[in-house]
Amino acid sequence: MTIEPQPPLSAARRPRGVPARRSLAATAVLLTGLLALAACTGGAKTPVSGAANYELTATTPAPAGELGSFTWSIYAEPASLDYAHAFDYPDNQVLSNVCESLLRWNADLSVSPGLAEKWDNPTPTTWVYSIRPGVTFHDGTPLTAADVVASLQRHLDPAVGSYWNSSYTNVSSIEQTGEMQVTVTTTIPDSQFNLSMAASPGTVESAATLARDGADYGNSTAGVNCTGPFSLGKWDSGEAITLERYDAYWDKNLVAKSQQVKFVFLSDPNTRVNAFKSGEVDGGWMIPSNAIGGLKSSPNGKIYFGTSTAIASEIVTDMSGPLGDVRVRKALMMAIDRPGLVAAAEQGHAKVTDALTSRSVWNGARKEVSDGAYAGLESYPLDVAAATKLVSDAGATGKEIVIATSPLSAGADVIAQAVSSAATSIGLKPRIDSISPAKYTTLFSDAAARKGIDLLYTQWYLSTADPLDMFGVLRTGQFSNYGGWSNPEYDAVVNKAVGIADPSDRAREADKAQHIVNDELPWLPLYEVPTTVWLGSRITGVSPSINYMYFPWAATIGAQT
Repeated sequence: MTIEPQPPLSAARRPRGVPARRSLAATAVLLTGLLALAACTGGAKTPVSGAANYELTATTPAPAGELGSFTWSIYAEPASLDYAHAFDYPDNQVLSNVCESLLRWNADLSVSPGLAEKWDNPTPTTWVYSIRPGVTFHDGTPLTAADVVASLQRHLDPAVGSYWNSSYTNVSSIEQTGEMQVTVTTTIPDSQFNLSMAASPGTVESAATLARDGADYGNSTAGVNCTGPFSLGKWDSGEAITLERYDAYWDKNLVAKSQQVKFVFLSDPNTRVNAFKSGEVDGGWMIPSNAIGGLKSSPNGKIYFGTSTAIASEIVTDMSGPLGDVRVRKALMMAIDRPGLVAAAEQGHAKVTDALTSRSVWNGARKEVSDGAYAGLESYPLDVAAATKLVSDAGATGKEIVIATSPLSAGADVIAQAVSSAATSIGLKPRIDSISPAKYTTLFSDAAARKGIDLLYTQWYLSTADPLDMFGVLRTGQFSNYGGWSNPEYDAVVNKAVGIADPSDRAREADKAQHIVNDELPWLPLYEVPTTVWLGSRITGVSPSINYMYFPWAATIGAQT
């Protein structure tokens, strides 16, 4: 047996908790009622609605001036600021303002020069990066090509254990090939490698700092030493991280408009929302959905909705259990009232989808090609009677499935209850396993932690505007293919697509992958969520886009008046 080289994929995106606990009981009762009604009506079918209770905004008003400081809430303390281990929303939204990558991911999800002032692809297996001169790290030392080589090579070092190693699967060498030039050679043509250079896999750190700090690099004691518009000022573990403006920043168009940013860790959704309303905290990403209505009417700020690549899904984590039978997966999908779920868990601020990708990541392809990726997808309308028969035909009636959840938010609780109710209505025996937020995060990196669990909720965002960033995850044997799903035809389609340079030609192959996944449901897509951001009355200037994970968004924020 031969093993083909595997094209890269992005690492796991951790689940996020969004809605506050207010009205949890009411929403749970509402959803249970909807599902009970479906069970009573047997074969009645409810069409899937694509309506969404929000409008996307490209940007916010330009700031009128500078700020001394502003405060920003995040729902958890970053686990690490080591770019090789920055794997979650809290980590990356801080790190994106301090450390930079070779390329930039812009608000419209396009890619442009960053620490590399240009890049070339002289052969199908060669990427050449011209490193920008005149850039300094926060300690004042100049950026060199050697720093870039050392930073990228960390992803290949087993001792580092980079969560982004899969982006380097096809890399055979990383070499300095000029005074300010770095060349990356791959074993096969790899369309995805260069795109990943706008995210964590392309982050650059001082080689001297990496050598000095070793295993302590990126923790609350050692910190980081990068090139971004802010430097890491102080990390008070358990409380806050303060960033300071770096006045020698190289990009004069992105010099920070605030001298300081303070990130405060507010794990309780109600506390975050109350801090927004009172003005104690100036802003924050990922607004609890069931607080949006109240925030819309608040005189102390405004909520914005922007471009996202995130899909809320239930990941099937055990293909050896009842859900290993595709009939049972389809049955469960047919038993979940997804429009009702959007209304209950997200208060209408989401959109039902049958795909694991949002249209925003197909923008590089011609419209007729991207439209084809969504044409003919099975919609799985609500049909409890037909779903019950599928479970019976599969011999799964009465079998237990374990649904993992965590007290991250009311939305997560509502989803778990909804999926449990749907499973019960079709003859399965569900059990909800509620675990701590810290342990829930571990489920995405530790196979042993997932033992005994059948379903795992996530809001999975993509780090590039390419559908292969999602589909690469589901190939046989990949790190984030949590259920061990395997389809040789699918693997061949995705591997072929990765080697295609033209976005439209590549999208035609990705279209095939999307239809296979839609048919086999290794993950159950629930709904598409927008990027949300709250800006208090003091601040403005940020673009409400998912690119905040890798773009120095805090530098754009200034005073409203």
